[in-house]
This record gives sequence, C-alpha cells and structure tokens, in this order.
Amino acid sequence: MNVQDDAAWSGPNRLRTSDSEREQVATILRAAMGEGRLSLAEGEERLAAAYAATYRDELTRLTTDLPGGGRSALLDTPQARSAARRGVRRHAGGVFVLAFALLGLWALSGAHVFWPAIPLALLFLGLFRHARYRRYAHHRYGVAPWNAPGHR
Repeated sequence: MNVQDDAAWSGPNRLRTSDSEREQVATILRAAMGEGRLSLAEGEERLAAAYAATYRDELTRLTTDLPGGGRSALLDTPQARSAARRGVRRHAGGVFVLAFALLGLWALSGAHVFWPAIPLALLFLGLFRHARYRRYAHHRYGVAPWNAPGHR
C-alpha cells in the first residue's frame, strides 16, 4: 500500500488496535460464551476475528450485539472483581485515616458540638456507594472507552 491508499483509510473509525484491546475483547467474548450468549462455534469465530483485527472498529463490531457491549460480562471476570475489591479496600483505608484525623481535631479543639458529623457522614456515604455499586468499576477497571456505546 502506498501513502495515498493509507490516507483514504484514515479517520476516527480506522484507528489501529493494540494487543491489550484485542485481549480485552477476547475476554468479553469468552465471558459471553460462558454465559451461553454465544455458541461455541460463533464464539471461536469471533475470537479468531478479534485476534486478527487490525483496527478498533473491527473489534467493536464483535461485541455490539451483546448486552451493554459485553462490558457487564467483563466486570464479572475474576480479575475485575479482585481489582474492584482492592479499590474498595484502598478507599476504606483513606476514609478511616480521614475519620481518625477529624475525630482527633475535634477532640483537640474542645468544641461542644460534634462538628465532624457531616464530613464523616459524607465520607462513609461515598465508601458505601463505592462498595455497593458495580458501575463505579466500569470506568476504572477494564472497560475501554473506545468500546463504549455511541463512541466512534
């Protein structure tokens, strides 16, 4: 191919894909096969296409008919679950350090009103939300933005 042919194929939908993106789509496809959403033959065919893909739009086509583009299946992998647990543990550690600092400041201030109540409530509410909702992990662990719905 010469430079003029390359220019004809360039554009936002013709970005080259990386090995990690191919592996991510392969993980989605394996999870879909495990859930029974794809037959073994269709899953193997899509896996072969994923590993042979050169451009990102070729990968996107492989997962568009799966619920949520396959992202929910990706979050059910053991790697994503352990990464989410690590994130919640890290968050909890920060919350407890801040809580003890606030309580120490309140004790040293000698204030009669328990003023750390509101910041403590907000800190623990954020921690509860992080631990409770899996969608927090969608953006942090293992979901490529190029595979998001509506993204070109």
